[in-house]
Amino acid sequence: MAFGSCGELRHTLSCQPISPSCDPGRTLKATCGGVREFVCIYSRCLGIIEKRRARNAKERMTTVLVTGGAGFIGSCLVRQLIAQSDAAVVNVDMLTYAGNLDSLARVADNPRYRFERVDIRDALAIRRVVEQHRPDWIMHLAAESHVDRSIDGPAEFIQTNIVGTYVLLEEARRYFGSLTGAARERFRFHHISTDEVFGSLGENGLFTETTAYAPNSPYAASKASSDHLVRAWGHTYGLPIIITNCSNNYGPFQFPEKLIPLVILNALDGKPLPVYGNGSNVRDWLYVEDHARALREVIARGQLGETYNIGGHNEQRNIEVVHMICDVLDELRPKSKSVPHRSLIRFVTDRPGHDQRYAIDASKIQRELGWQPKETFATGLRKTVQWYLENGAWCERALSGNYRRERLGVKV
Repeated sequence: MAFGSCGELRHTLSCQPISPSCDPGRTLKATCGGVREFVCIYSRCLGIIEKRRARNAKERMTTVLVTGGAGFIGSCLVRQLIAQSDAAVVNVDMLTYAGNLDSLARVADNPRYRFERVDIRDALAIRRVVEQHRPDWIMHLAAESHVDRSIDGPAEFIQTNIVGTYVLLEEARRYFGSLTGAARERFRFHHISTDEVFGSLGENGLFTETTAYAPNSPYAASKASSDHLVRAWGHTYGLPIIITNCSNNYGPFQFPEKLIPLVILNALDGKPLPVYGNGSNVRDWLYVEDHARALREVIARGQLGETYNIGGHNEQRNIEVVHMICDVLDELRPKSKSVPHRSLIRFVTDRPGHDQRYAIDASKIQRELGWQPKETFATGLRKTVQWYLENGAWCERALSGNYRRERLGVKV
């Protein structure tokens, strides 16, 4: 007959009396008739022990392995997981040009946070990390993500986004195959992708989870490929996968090659604000904190094998985005020599193959998981501009490498 350990029983008898009138110490000293009472108490204590064990198992710390956790979206996710959950987080990042540990300064000393500088294309290194930390969830964000860079040099996008995802899937499959019982039931592989895999929309319509893939840039094609790999590993090998496709992200800690931080920093320096073509291209803007919340909902409660679109419900033409940034800066920096900041706008040659419009239908995630964005574009943009105004030191360090806010994506 399997009873709890002696230590558990002594602790339960001494710390958890069955009722106010029941004194386990006195009962243990009882004779004959007291033996029956002791057996009764013992049985009750065993029930308490088992309930504690079940509760502890339920409340065990979830371990989340985040690839690309030093990047823009990844670092936001890591900060949220540490601040708003009890999860242990393992950040796997190669620290390429856009990876920045300064973005994780507030969590760096947290005992639930671990950093592993590892290339996701290195199978043996990934295997070592997975076997050492034994994650419950893998959230895969590591990727080359700038369309202009993919035009200038697509090879790195093929290697990181396609080969890197393949390596990670294979190591996840190996690890999943070794799991049993509750650990196997808990495991999930969440692939974070983009709406750019769907191509370009006309004036009307929205991308849904069933929209056909039609990528138009090397970046979008590499992400589409990685999406297909993840789906295939789920269907063929039974890997418990989930995929999310998001719209354009913005917010604090974004590397200054992207439109919004580039315009903010150029405006602060009185430099030209480049707008591609006539500025009519439309994007659906998603505040990064809202995106990270959505990712946490999907990994915790999403249906395995499903895809979820995540959008901000904030369609804006590029020229409108630049105008709004200029207007906020006029308000917050009224004594700047560049006021009005709109005077700095310069229209430049359009990006090759520039998609005209992206827009996400995020009704599925709202309907099934109850998620919706908290920030409007106006509130999120103001927070973003304010953050860059207050964090000049971060910006200087982020720009300490080879990138100097020059035009990219013109090598065709």
